[in-house]
Amino acid sequence: MKITCQRESLTSAFGLAASIAPTRSPKEILQNVKITATGGRLTLTATDLDVGIRLEVQEGVEIETEGSALLPVQRTMGILRESNDEKLTIETDDTGIRITGSRSKFRLPGSNPDEFPSVAEFHEDKYHVLPTRLFREMVKRTVFATDAESSRYALGGVLLEMEESSVIAVGTDGRRLAKMEGTGEAQGGHQTTGTSTIVPTRAIQLMERALSDKDDAVDVAARANDLLLRTPRAVIYSRLVEGRYPNWRQVFPTRENAVQIDMTVGPLFAALRQAAIVTDHESRGIDFTFGDGTLKLEASTAEIGESQVELPIGYDGEVITLTMDNRYLADFCKVLDNESSFVMEVESSSSPALLTTDDGYSYVIMPMARDR
Repeated sequence: MKITCQRESLTSAFGLAASIAPTRSPKEILQNVKITATGGRLTLTATDLDVGIRLEVQEGVEIETEGSALLPVQRTMGILRESNDEKLTIETDDTGIRITGSRSKFRLPGSNPDEFPSVAEFHEDKYHVLPTRLFREMVKRTVFATDAESSRYALGGVLLEMEESSVIAVGTDGRRLAKMEGTGEAQGGHQTTGTSTIVPTRAIQLMERALSDKDDAVDVAARANDLLLRTPRAVIYSRLVEGRYPNWRQVFPTRENAVQIDMTVGPLFAALRQAAIVTDHESRGIDFTFGDGTLKLEASTAEIGESQVELPIGYDGEVITLTMDNRYLADFCKVLDNESSFVMEVESSSSPALLTTDDGYSYVIMPMARDR
C-alpha cells in the first residue's frame, strides 16, 4: 500500500478513530487503527469490540497502491500531531510501515491487517432519519445525567425510544432525570421495542463527536443487541447496555397544586454559582425559597461559611422551600443558552422539581433532605 494524505484531514479522522481503540487490552491488535485504501478512498476502522467505527476520508487523499495496514495508535498520533509537513506519505512493505514527509521520516513495525476484527457496516433497511442538530442536542442534554459507575448497569447509558415520527432520549442516575423529545422519520417501519435500547454513555458521546455541522441528517438503526449510526462519512457501531431501563415515565410528577414559575437560565445560573461558593463535596445542598416575588438561595457549610443570594421572580404566592444539589441544577443550566427560558415547577420540600423548555426538554431533580 502507498498513499499520500493531507496531514490535517488525516489527523482529524485518525484522532476520532483512535479515541475508540483501547489504550490497554489483552488483544494488542486492538491498539491499532486499520487503514484501507481502495476505490479512491481511505477507510479507517477501529474497535474495542464493544464500540467500532468506520470512517471514510476522500479529501486530500492520493492512492498510488491499494492495500491496507495497521497503524499503532500512540506512535502514529504522535507523528501526525508533531509533524509540520503539509502532506505525508504512508507506505507498507515486508519490513513495516514508513511515514514520510518533506522534512521527516519514520518507520514503525507492522502487523497483519487481516487479523484485525471486522467492524459492522450499515446495510439496514429499517432505521430512523434524525436531523443532525436534534441528535446532538439529545445527547448533550441527557448524557450528563447517566451514571457510568452505577451497579445498575442500565443507568450507564442513554435510552433511545423511536416510533414513527417520535424520538425520545432519556438519561438518569436515579437522583435526577433528563429527557429530550424530537421528531424523526422512520424508514421501513423502524421502531424500538420495550426499554432495552440503551446506548453506553461513552459510545453515544463518540457518536455525537463524529457528527459534522455540514451533515443535515443521520441514520440510526436499533437492533436486538446493538445500534448503528450512519453519517455521510462514518458508521459507528455500539453494543447496547444489557438490562432493562427503569420506568422513567413514573418519575415525572403529575400534580394539580404545583406552582409553575417562568425563569431564564442566565440569571438563575449566576445566582446559583454565587450561592454554591460556600458548598463543598460533602455539603452540596442549597435551599431554594420561592415567595414574595423573590427566589432566595441559601447555603451553609460549617467550616466554610454561609451564602444568601436573591433573584426576582414572577411568583408572590405561598412560600415554598426545597433543597437541591447545586450540581444537578448547574448541569441543566450548562446545556442551555443563557437566554433560554424555561418553566420551573415546584410543589413542596419533599417533591421533585420539574424543569421544562418549549423545545421538548424536561429535567427532574429529586429533593434533598432539609437538615438545616
